[in-house]
Amino acid sequence: MQVGSYDHATAVDEPLPELARCLDSLDDVRGVIRTIILLVASPSAEAAARARVNAIVRDHPALNPLVIGSAEARLISGRIDQVCPGMDGETVSLRGYGAIRNMGLVVSALLGHDVVVFMDDDEVALSSEFLVEAVWGLGQLTRQDLRLLAKTGHFIDEAGSHIANEGEAKLWERWWSKRAEFNSWMRGALAGTRICRSNYACGGCLAIHAEAYSRAPFDPWITRGEDLDYLFDLRLVGLDLWFDGSWYARHLPPETPDEPNRFLQDVYRWLYERAKLAFCANRPGLRKVTPDSLMPYPGRWISSELDGRIAKTALVRAIVGPDHAANFHIWTHGRREARAYAEQNAPNYARLLNFWPSVIDGLWNDEALAQAVIELSASKERATSAEGAGQASAAKPAATLAEPVDTQAAPAAAQDVPAPAPAASHEAPSTHESATSGKEEE
Repeated sequence: MQVGSYDHATAVDEPLPELARCLDSLDDVRGVIRTIILLVASPSAEAAARARVNAIVRDHPALNPLVIGSAEARLISGRIDQVCPGMDGETVSLRGYGAIRNMGLVVSALLGHDVVVFMDDDEVALSSEFLVEAVWGLGQLTRQDLRLLAKTGHFIDEAGSHIANEGEAKLWERWWSKRAEFNSWMRGALAGTRICRSNYACGGCLAIHAEAYSRAPFDPWITRGEDLDYLFDLRLVGLDLWFDGSWYARHLPPETPDEPNRFLQDVYRWLYERAKLAFCANRPGLRKVTPDSLMPYPGRWISSELDGRIAKTALVRAIVGPDHAANFHIWTHGRREARAYAEQNAPNYARLLNFWPSVIDGLWNDEALAQAVIELSASKERATSAEGAGQASAAKPAATLAEPVDTQAAPAAAQDVPAPAPAASHEAPSTHESATSGKEEE
């Protein structure tokens, strides 16, 4: 199994793609300076995916869209190799959730944006004040005299609920569902002041100041749940993620089957998470992140309870869950392989922290590279536009491939500011994004 396949993707020939719906909602939002669209597609589908995405963004010129595909990513990666020749190129790429998020951060730094707001394509903004709410309080001091440099909003679902639907859990979900724990935390947060220290991260409603993203990248080795992991990453470097109870978007995910691979992703994710935090706890200059500081959610998932939860869930899924053979393999082999992956990769993020400030500082407001990326993206748009016109004049149907493509829209609310100061083998299974609940963290 390889990193880079996604269970929540959009077919190139999808009649009503989620990206179009998302950008439609952003058309009414005030303060959008630029929208960076990260295009993730398999090599065999990228040309068709690029053409489709370019056709969609062409209808939204006011959003000043910039599409980043593999060609633009290679240009950026080449510059990163020059700035930090010892850094793994897969830490910033269009492959794997954490690395994709890092590409968004690097492009924002390249363009000199002091704030990046992440939004996924299966969400819609509900108000013209979406970005105003996103940057509300950002860069200011909290009542505890702490600078608010990163904040998260939250989702509401199609019915308008801010709380995850607990429903009746299946037998094999008894030890694996996070919804009750999540709801316990969320109800308390929504009942309090507008801004509070967060135990939760909503990656599609996430605002990060350059002073934060220049110190902490997303973790490329996390197999899923990279957004909640970013909360841990911020705490490691002495920062906090803050929850804004008044800022939210509507989450409209497609139905996603309960596949064994997604459960295996979570096994890898939580075992790696716990191992990484344990390793970092002993590193000079990094803060400890403990289960007790993250109760009622997600503390138990990085505690000693985790092993029992994995064992019970894997066994029950193997007996009565979907796809018995695949789940039995997780019980017999997957757990051991996930522990080996966690142990092998636990030190990686701490090493990345040593490189990351130099990456952002080296690319910050690089006008020559920024212009090259913008011109390359524009040339791709012109090429696909010309191809589309040629096909139309010849009265031929446009060729589309029903292969998946994943997009992330990152509207950047930016100001011109100085560069932020730099701060002092086992393979993971395929990467998947959870869409089982409008509000439950991945």
